[in-house]
Amino acid sequence: MSKTPKQIFESYVYAGSMTRNADALAECFTEDAVFEAPLMPADGSFPRRLAGREEIRNAMAAYYEQQAKDDRSPNFEKSGYVLHTTSSPDVFIAEIDTVFDGDGEDTVVSLVQIFRIRDGKIARLRDYFAPELMN
Repeated sequence: MSKTPKQIFESYVYAGSMTRNADALAECFTEDAVFEAPLMPADGSFPRRLAGREEIRNAMAAYYEQQAKDDRSPNFEKSGYVLHTTSSPDVFIAEIDTVFDGDGEDTVVSLVQIFRIRDGKIARLRDYFAPELMN
């Protein structure tokens, strides 16, 4: 039985945003996957383009290590998402509002991710968010 978009998305979020586990995150992707953040500048702290599961694993491990110094974590109870299916069974879109608790005022980061799936794994992910939020 193949995974639903919801199962794929939730596994991806758990491995990445919730646990920052680069090994588990990489296993969400196909061997030849491409992970892109097209709005990120080439010299940004978040990788702009990663090709292949091992590059995803290594780059995200380095990013999570750097991010560990940042005490800012998402508030998952306040955050939310909506998944949109498309005419292609291999493509879905995630519309996400991630809330970070702040001193007196929350910060909401809104983003859109486009997932292309193959055999229950992410073959291509395009992550669209405001780059200044990652620095």
